[in-house]
Amino acid sequence: MSGTDLRELRREVLAANLRIPDAGLATLTWGNVSGVDRDAGVFVIKPSGVSYADLTEEDLVVVALEDGKVVDGHLRPSTDAETHRCLYRAFPSIGGVTHTHSAHAVAFAQARRPIPVLGTTHADTFNGPVPVTEDLTAAQCAKDYEYNTGQVIVARLGGDPRRAEEVPGALVSRHGPFTWGATAKAALENAVVCEAVAEMALHTLALGFRLGGVSDPPRHLLERHFTRKHGPDAYYGNPGPAPGT
Repeated sequence: MSGTDLRELRREVLAANLRIPDAGLATLTWGNVSGVDRDAGVFVIKPSGVSYADLTEEDLVVVALEDGKVVDGHLRPSTDAETHRCLYRAFPSIGGVTHTHSAHAVAFAQARRPIPVLGTTHADTFNGPVPVTEDLTAAQCAKDYEYNTGQVIVARLGGDPRRAEEVPGALVSRHGPFTWGATAKAALENAVVCEAVAEMALHTLALGFRLGGVSDPPRHLLERHFTRKHGPDAYYGNPGPAPGT
């Protein structure tokens, strides 16, 4: 990795971390974003326990994908760094990972319930429910807890890279959401969406309880919303400006 590449990755990861409190996704320091440079075999992540208001590029920690050792930085990495590393190793398409304790998504995680697909807002980003993992065992908690947290996410997705692309997030049972994307920015945006659809789902389910239930949306409608933003036939949005325009 060149010095320029590392600075650019640091800037991206810093910007994504600073959006966590702005988006209302974390209390205190309960959240972190990382970004990976696969050619260099490292990822950059928020340091443990540092407030967002005090966070600088120099505080970010560079961690080796191979063994989790710190290769650059004067602070300890986030305690969730090993979970990020596990996800990077399992799913090669992932370029960024976000973890938060956003209230509505955590509510589903604590109830050990997936976030259901109840409408098109959810289907725009997640091609199916946001799944919830199994509880970690006593042995998984006793040793390599954070890496094993990543392992239960991978297991819930069946180790399937395509599913990880189509459903870019999961709830760790009793814990909270992890989301990912092609970049650190995309991972953070998926965390924003995850929290928004969790809140919408809770309101919808509460209304349904009062009114006699909530029906499943038509599958063809959900597929249309997902495929207009994702895949070879996507047509949502516009390309960026050409260089010099």
